[in-house]
Amino acid sequence: MKNDIIVVRGGGDIATGTIHKLYRCGFKVVILEIENPSSIRRAVCFSEAIYDEKSIVEGVVCEKANNIDEIYNILDKGNIPIIIDPYGKYIKTLKPLAVVDAILAKKNLGTNKSMAPITIALGPGFCASCDVDIVIETMRGHNLGRIIEKGYAKENTGIPGEIKGVSKERVIYSPISGTISNVKQIGDIVKKGETIAYIDNTEVKASIDGVLRGIIRDKSNIKSKLKIADIDPRKEEVKNSFTISDKARTIAGGVLEAILYMKQKHEDR
Repeated sequence: MKNDIIVVRGGGDIATGTIHKLYRCGFKVVILEIENPSSIRRAVCFSEAIYDEKSIVEGVVCEKANNIDEIYNILDKGNIPIIIDPYGKYIKTLKPLAVVDAILAKKNLGTNKSMAPITIALGPGFCASCDVDIVIETMRGHNLGRIIEKGYAKENTGIPGEIKGVSKERVIYSPISGTISNVKQIGDIVKKGETIAYIDNTEVKASIDGVLRGIIRDKSNIKSKLKIADIDPRKEEVKNSFTISDKARTIAGGVLEAILYMKQKHEDR
């Protein structure tokens, strides 16, 4: 297992926490994304490089690639390549040490144990030891980041994690389908009832006072009931909008542990 490439499917904020940690620990990471990612916490999402050609999160650079040669060129530069590949067609060519499914779709969109010597999935929808080798718990609480070797992570409750006593009220969903026009930007202080965006001609208002920690990309075409914004009630924590979250870092630690644990198991055989 001399090839220390890790393929991560997905480049959202939780995935980015994992990618960032693996990169800093010396692994070469390649990200596979969909054509139009709909990340909310865009300031800490490598998926933004799909639109902007480059994304920098806490000093780590991710660049968009268009083919396998560009993937290797970006790796040789010491950066992280991201490429549009929703079906994982580049996995066979890259022959990675591990594949990490960090799509967080709450169901398995095709990741399986045949893809790499080590396969890991984040959150519900996967059976550890059946679909993949390891599942990482993504539910906040005592077991967040825990390695699961057999069975499933906890089912999604649909209730966001609590911050300063506020849970579901801090997340905003699209009232209709249409094109979003953002009025406020990530890091802005907002007040309850203040307009933060329009979807076509329909106002989207802040649900609580706080910091706009995330909002979907301007001019995105979105569907009704899609999560489009996230408000942190801690107005003093503006800087948190631009750094990897505690949840993402904890999950990342679980992924790193799982890779090293499984790698050692293979080497001991």
